[in-house]
Amino acid sequence: MDATKRKAIEAAGWKVGDAADFLGMSDEERQLLDTRVELASAVRRQRQARHLSQKQLGTILKTSQPRVAKIEQAAADVSLDQLVRAFTAAGGRIVVKTAKARKGRKASGLGETLVLEVTTLE
Repeated sequence: MDATKRKAIEAAGWKVGDAADFLGMSDEERQLLDTRVELASAVRRQRQARHLSQKQLGTILKTSQPRVAKIEQAAADVSLDQLVRAFTAAGGRIVVKTAKARKGRKASGLGETLVLEVTTLE
């Protein structure tokens, strides 16, 4: 949304936000949702980069095509484990790194950030 439209909406008394704002999600819940959605998108990109159909990926995962579709949509009944498994089964690579907060940046918690580096064929 452009700044002019946003200002007009706010001037009319409306609040602009996203679904997480509407649902009152905590920062932890937002991070988990963002991770799930990014992994699901990475599964789709990786599958397409390898020219696999959802059915073919389902065969590799020993599951059905509709289940692969749910994985790619980050459906609520899909676990993080299933997302990671699907991504790696499609040929993707995940590297887990821990990074310390940089000087001058506000650190939350212990001051460390867990970085999941997702590598696709794109």
